[in-house]
Amino acid sequence: MPHASVRTIRDEHASLAAVLRSLELMLDRGPADAPAAFFDVMRAMLFYIDEFPERQHHPKESQWLFPRVAERAPEAAAAIAQLEREHAGGEAAVRELQHLLLAWELLGDTRRSAFEEALQRYVAFYLEHMRIEETVVLPAAHAHLDAQDWAAVDAAFASNINPLAQGPVRDGAYDRLFTRIVMRAPSPIGLG
Repeated sequence: MPHASVRTIRDEHASLAAVLRSLELMLDRGPADAPAAFFDVMRAMLFYIDEFPERQHHPKESQWLFPRVAERAPEAAAAIAQLEREHAGGEAAVRELQHLLLAWELLGDTRRSAFEEALQRYVAFYLEHMRIEETVVLPAAHAHLDAQDWAAVDAAFASNINPLAQGPVRDGAYDRLFTRIVMRAPSPIGLG
């Protein structure tokens, strides 16, 4: 039976991947005749990335999972060091995207290509980051962590409440964010 923290990590990765793919789909569609709605949804999705993965998900990986795996599975240490460097730069990267989006919105289409290129790099980077976590770190954790390790990691991730997850447990403070993304994004991303 998978550990609760592994389920949480995989679920959070799935939510984040959905947001990343949705950003790409939104970008492909462009603002068209509804620029206010387009930029609103794009900002909301980037805010989600800044607010949840950067402030809840990554710190718990860095504090609770990565050190235990690196200590017990030296073969994963180089990958973990890379992931930690990426975590350290993650907040700045998403803030740069937010800035580039705002520049496009306020200064016009001459700023679109800078945002497009940065978003494409960011999505590729982030999907690869999650792939390494799931194909290197989690298997090493399964192979090397003991019951005491898992109890600590599971307890740390138990407090995560993904603001975009559907289901009975969601942080009420994020309901407006969830609603904004789902209701304003066009189909197939949302209901708008």
